[in-house]
Amino acid sequence: MFSNYHTHTHYCDGKSDIQSIVIKAVELKLTTLGISSHAPLPFPCDWCMNSDQLDSYLDEIEVMKGRFHSMEIYKGLEVDFIPQITGPAQFKHKLDYTIGSIHFVEQFQSGKHWEIDGSHSVFLEGLKIIFSGNIKEAVTRYYEITREMVKSDTPDIIGHLDKIKIQNFGNSLFDEHDSWYQHELRKTLDLIAQHNTIIEVNTRGTYQGKTKEPYPGYWALEYIYKKKIPIVLNSDAHHPDQLIRGFTETLQLLQKIGFTEIMTLTDGQWKSQPINHINERLLNP
Repeated sequence: MFSNYHTHTHYCDGKSDIQSIVIKAVELKLTTLGISSHAPLPFPCDWCMNSDQLDSYLDEIEVMKGRFHSMEIYKGLEVDFIPQITGPAQFKHKLDYTIGSIHFVEQFQSGKHWEIDGSHSVFLEGLKIIFSGNIKEAVTRYYEITREMVKSDTPDIIGHLDKIKIQNFGNSLFDEHDSWYQHELRKTLDLIAQHNTIIEVNTRGTYQGKTKEPYPGYWALEYIYKKKIPIVLNSDAHHPDQLIRGFTETLQLLQKIGFTEIMTLTDGQWKSQPINHINERLLNP
């Protein structure tokens, strides 16, 4: 039994339609599938859904639910949390689940929001202009916003928790073992442990070759295990062929740390499933 709840479609920056993802999921024998295109934003965004497409998106998922019965299909969105602007609660009533993610930290003087996981040049520009080149302040603010989301707008799933490391090629900007960095991430994990939410283990960085470890990384996963925070395994797929990319290696990593269960959305409820059963299905489809 395995699943994926972080998938993107042509309604946002995904490379295929919803039906193609569902058909591939059936082929791979997924038992549950969540569709989670990027939610609309109240400002121009190249990779988000347009607000006038939301109803069509939700209707199309409903059609898929009625057409495919070999697996459960759920309506979701990956929703940006931007303080005082938007967050998961804005869309929750229309969905089966939400993924809450941080893609923007503060704004340029022009009012344009600084995207922290876009191009490296844009990241460096914002770091220089908004934070005077101080990476510690920028990363600290990233985790402060994450904690604000957890406290005030708790999603069902916390998306790619430490994704800001995507810009840290070869530890060129900071070291993840620095005490200040680990303090910020542990402080965030301590707060997550107090709320009824799930952390996703996201494999996209590894199978794209952009990171050596999933989001979150190894030492953070050890701390998550210690704090008994529930996890879900997602690939952040932007193409049907990516639906279970990186799952085998990541499940082995999780078992090495000590995890024995991951969460799945089954019969409309989040339930734990044994990792060894999922791994067996991947190795012997």
